[in-house]
Amino acid sequence: MASLKHLPAVKGAKVLMVGAGGIGCELLKTLALSGFQDIHIIDMDTIEVSNLNRQFLFRQSHVGQSKAKVAREAVLKFRPHISITPYHANVKDSDFNVDFFKEFNVVLNGLDNLDARRHVNRLCLAADVPLIESGTTGFLGQVTVHVKGRTECYECQPKPAPKTYPVCTITSTPSKFVHCIVWAKELLFAKLFGDKNQANDLNVRSSDGASSSKQAEDVFEHRKDEDIEQYGRRIYDHVFGYNIEVALSNEDTWKNRNRPKPIYSSEFMPNDLSQQNGNMEKNGAANDISSVSAMASLGMKNPQDVWSLKENSRVFLEALKLFFLKREKEIGNLTFDKDDQLAVEFVTAAANIRAASFGIPLHSLFEAKGIAGNIVHAVATTNAIIAGLIVIEAIKVLQNDTKNYRMTYCLEHPTRKMLLMPVEPFEPNRSCYVCSETPLSLEINTHRAKLRDFVEKIVKAMLGMSLPLIMHGSALLYEVGDDLDEEMVANYAANLDKVLSELPTPVTSGTMLTIEDLQQELSCQINIKHREEFDEEKEPDGMVLSGWTQAPSVVKDDKESIANAGSTSNEPPVEAEKNDEIEMTTGKKRKQSEVSEAVDPDLSSVDGDTRNPDKLQVLDDDDELTIFDNWDSVTNKKIRMQ
Repeated sequence: MASLKHLPAVKGAKVLMVGAGGIGCELLKTLALSGFQDIHIIDMDTIEVSNLNRQFLFRQSHVGQSKAKVAREAVLKFRPHISITPYHANVKDSDFNVDFFKEFNVVLNGLDNLDARRHVNRLCLAADVPLIESGTTGFLGQVTVHVKGRTECYECQPKPAPKTYPVCTITSTPSKFVHCIVWAKELLFAKLFGDKNQANDLNVRSSDGASSSKQAEDVFEHRKDEDIEQYGRRIYDHVFGYNIEVALSNEDTWKNRNRPKPIYSSEFMPNDLSQQNGNMEKNGAANDISSVSAMASLGMKNPQDVWSLKENSRVFLEALKLFFLKREKEIGNLTFDKDDQLAVEFVTAAANIRAASFGIPLHSLFEAKGIAGNIVHAVATTNAIIAGLIVIEAIKVLQNDTKNYRMTYCLEHPTRKMLLMPVEPFEPNRSCYVCSETPLSLEINTHRAKLRDFVEKIVKAMLGMSLPLIMHGSALLYEVGDDLDEEMVANYAANLDKVLSELPTPVTSGTMLTIEDLQQELSCQINIKHREEFDEEKEPDGMVLSGWTQAPSVVKDDKESIANAGSTSNEPPVEAEKNDEIEMTTGKKRKQSEVSEAVDPDLSSVDGDTRNPDKLQVLDDDDELTIFDNWDSVTNKKIRMQ
């Protein structure tokens, strides 16, 4: 229970929680036990078996039900007199607009993806409601406070982009297991079970002697008179055998690389597959899709076993067969889901077979699922600690105790007997396009790139806008909304397939575009710069967005330290040197190197690279990728909030 001096602020507060997962369960419990009386929860997810080990408000009997609703029922059993309002919905739904956010005194985020975090950040800025952000991964965690005009917003520091790989590396020259996972998940799985009309860079050259006029996709088509086991073998031999042989024919590619080995199903499997394949009766009820498993069919139980090449081959063929025999209605509409057991089995087996071909070590299903789903497994204790810190900061915000706001980082190993590292929040980044409306710059080939590329890769993926409106001066180039008439929708659809320089109002070098999202009440400007060529390895999107940078570091002059221009801080500005120091709330100063060592976990990124001490990516409690603020934002001397 909150102390007596805090009770008026706590009891009178109307709080919005976004997310009822690992952090959310702990947070709702802590809010209720701290005296909060009016709590609203938004979560679009339903409860899954994999949630039960840490999301303690849920039980086996709740699987398939709404997280928000079940969490409410569980907490009301021990705090029956408080008000908890659940919303089983997406926080990006139009119902949750700026006016909705204005109803609350504080918003508490326990989300599991970057896109939703950015959306909530923008709505909080537009509604002028304080936001408390959080995230955990394993033993690491963070809580940050964001108050409009006083502290930096969630997007003041650009988040590292998700790791991408050049198509040529994935399709032709993989060197890491993650390359094989991406190939199996994004190319092979999508080609076999996903949208047939979706563009796909998978090598689909035919190996059956068909004429060159025959459609390349025919090799992946299941022919009407073809036995499903024969079809599986044909796919296996094509992607792991014939395509590798074709790749080997290009001698230049392998001058400085290890040559891959073609693999054919006949090397490991008898001609009569029924001798070796599994027992489908072990897959439970015919209508229970979740119980369909190649491992169950084959009598394989331990997901942490590393399968042999023969075992991977059996799982591959069995999983493919089960998709066509048990889940045929879904084929053509499937996308990979880390919670789909059969999909994980297929991707693991396919990735391992490809890895064996290229001399890459094989991985267990447990490991492969972690890589494919960007999973770092959660620790319930970390979630509980972070939830407690969220409530502490919420009480400070409700009391307007600005001097004591803290961003707190939970560490894996103690440094100077500290596991919780508090840091004073920083002022808004004046170069942030979200809260400071600073123009951005985009280098792009205006003669090749289409408006669709700009919308998908920049406006939606990088800027996180949901319902964008794009203007060139007074001319409207693109808009999304339910209130558009058919003619407008057709015009905007036609614009999407035009290159930028051929739009009705041409976009060329020097053009200033205005991008708005009416739902988020966000507007930004982008200055277009034409550029002819891009490095395929370093700039695979064929465009480079800049101007969205970290706040400039403080520069030391001979006579005095100079802070960022326009600083409102009355404290003596801090100095930026190689051994920058950060003043902790303990009153001690910590060297940059000490802080970096303390917060830089011994984690490898999902692609197997060694850890980067400058960029810490934190996966949150629900196993989806979110981004931990770059520790440069803590260790590079920025201005503290006054």
